[in-house]
Amino acid sequence: MAGLRLIPANPNLEFIGKRLIFFAFSVLLILGSLGLFGVKGLNYGIDFQGGILMEVKTPEPANIKDLRSRLNTLGLGDVALQEFGAPTEVLIRIQRQDGDDEAQQEAVSVIKAELGDTVEYRRTEVVGPKVSEELFMDGVMAVSLAMLAILVYIWFRFEWQFGLGAVIALVHDVFSTIGLFAITGIEFNLSTVAAILTIAGYSINDTVVVYDRVRENLRRYKTMPIPELLNNSINETLSRTVMTSLTTLLALLALYFLGGEVIRGFSLAMIWGVIIGTYSSVCLAVPLLLYFKVRQKKEGEDDVQPDFSGAEETD
Repeated sequence: MAGLRLIPANPNLEFIGKRLIFFAFSVLLILGSLGLFGVKGLNYGIDFQGGILMEVKTPEPANIKDLRSRLNTLGLGDVALQEFGAPTEVLIRIQRQDGDDEAQQEAVSVIKAELGDTVEYRRTEVVGPKVSEELFMDGVMAVSLAMLAILVYIWFRFEWQFGLGAVIALVHDVFSTIGLFAITGIEFNLSTVAAILTIAGYSINDTVVVYDRVRENLRRYKTMPIPELLNNSINETLSRTVMTSLTTLLALLALYFLGGEVIRGFSLAMIWGVIIGTYSSVCLAVPLLLYFKVRQKKEGEDDVQPDFSGAEETD
């Protein structure tokens, strides 16, 4: 019995010939993301912004307008409320109070005194400006070091052309993910940074699989034109790439719709990352090799760097 095939057994789709369309789309995507980030900015969570965060549960659907009116009379500065998942769950954000930790705890006590015992206090978080700044810088450093490590790894495993192509694709994925959070206004916090790092790992895995096939074909076909060789390499691994992405998306969609509000931002970032990571691996990372002058080894030349992965991808 034949297995399920979403992609024909021997596809012959044209990717390299349409590379300029892909490049133009990616440039517009990155410019749009940077523009949104510059104009609208990100909805930074308590991790990066500092302040007080409280999650409460009301016995009946919450009257956000009434709650906001009551809390705004307490003299605590900027107070923001939003429904958090269910109509009975409310997220309360209060700007950081002047003073030390004692001042923050006093603000929490004032809020609890106002709301009383009619609500259930599910969590309370207080983050100072120094901690939030350190967390933000640590997040930026984590993403930057991850990309640098990936560049070095791909460079040694393949050649410099492959490493550069992989990192350009990763930067594309990261910038587009930031644009997604800017346009949706979903909270950007430490979980989002974790999602970006996971996206980088997933995307580079896809890219390495296609690069393995490119390297194998560079060894095998000494006279085949490079554009044809690159296009064949993409098509030969396309079935594996699509099936892996779709099965991952099924799990992420379940997580997004059923996992609750707390991990919804993480789930959305991962869903977008799988889609855009698959696109960049196929439509950016490989076509870029054409401009980096990757070539077949001539007879008598040393082969390309050996593969230390222990297994080659086969279809």
